Amino acid sequence: MKAMVLTGIRAMEMRDVAAPELRKSTDVLIRMHTIGVCGSDVHYYETGRIGSQVVSYPYRVGHECSGYVAALGDAVDKVAVGDLVAVDPAISCWKCDQCRAGRPHTCRNLGFLGTPGQADGCLCERIVMPAESCFRANGLSPEQAALVEPLSIGVYAVKQSGGLAGNSIAILGAGPIGNCVLLSARTRGVGRTFVTDKLDYRLDFSRTLGAEWTGNPQRLDIVHGILCEVPSGLDIVFECCGDQEALDQAVDLLKPGGKLVIVGIPRADRVSFSIDKLRRKEICVHNIRRQVDCVQAALDLIAGGSIDISSLSTHRFGFARAQQAFDLVGGYHDDVIKAMIEL
Repeated sequence: MKAMVLTGIRAMEMRDVAAPELRKSTDVLIRMHTIGVCGSDVHYYETGRIGSQVVSYPYRVGHECSGYVAALGDAVDKVAVGDLVAVDPAISCWKCDQCRAGRPHTCRNLGFLGTPGQADGCLCERIVMPAESCFRANGLSPEQAALVEPLSIGVYAVKQSGGLAGNSIAILGAGPIGNCVLLSARTRGVGRTFVTDKLDYRLDFSRTLGAEWTGNPQRLDIVHGILCEVPSGLDIVFECCGDQEALDQAVDLLKPGGKLVIVGIPRADRVSFSIDKLRRKEICVHNIRRQVDCVQAALDLIAGGSIDISSLSTHRFGFARAQQAFDLVGGYHDDVIKAMIEL
């Protein structure tokens, strides 16, 4: 089958690779239709690593995807041949202490699509996934189904933040994940919403999704601006860009007893905090590791009309033009929010 593989820093090419086969009775063979380009994919494309996860070339990335069921193992009854499925890219063992504790997203033996040392990505014609990772998405478009993966992270981040009803929040970073957090928060009765980003077009986009206040930290003091609106400070801040500057701003924005939810993936190996501010305010810091049990919730929000996820897709590319999609996203060109690759 055909696959797009990384062959070096900012280098990608189409190659013939072995087609996957059903090996277990719980396996599902999926014919890929739509693949979203995620910021983590671009990290691997531009730097060859994320933290300790280092690419060994050639390597196939990609984890946001949807497709049609082509074949099933004998024990699969969750989906049927011909179904459109949204794919949870995590492959958990369901046996370790983490899985038994209801934390399959931190499985000790986790395999994750497009992660070096774990599993090859979905930037190819067909993949095999366990039935547990496949969610029927009939009634949605393939594009909507592929966007379920980033939306599920937004749903999970909001869930882990605690009660949002009436609370004032900030979202620092208005990329696809930040906007998925915004969309999810608005379904939970959130109070005032403040969104920041260094790209004005992203702020414009967030306003169309319901952000009440937006600001560009390169042109104004966003801490001063937001605290002028809410002098007592914010209840919750979602850091969605992975920048040290944003982490510092988050601590300054929070009221005593507030919560910092770290969703973004920093490119740096280490980040830091002013421990004096963190301690004196008794700030709770909550890291988000993808999601758990939120894929179906994300599907239901889209299917029920509570969230219009389609607007996140701003650019579409054919399979042979995958590298152009990665360059577009990596360079923040042409007001891109989310680039989709269609097979």
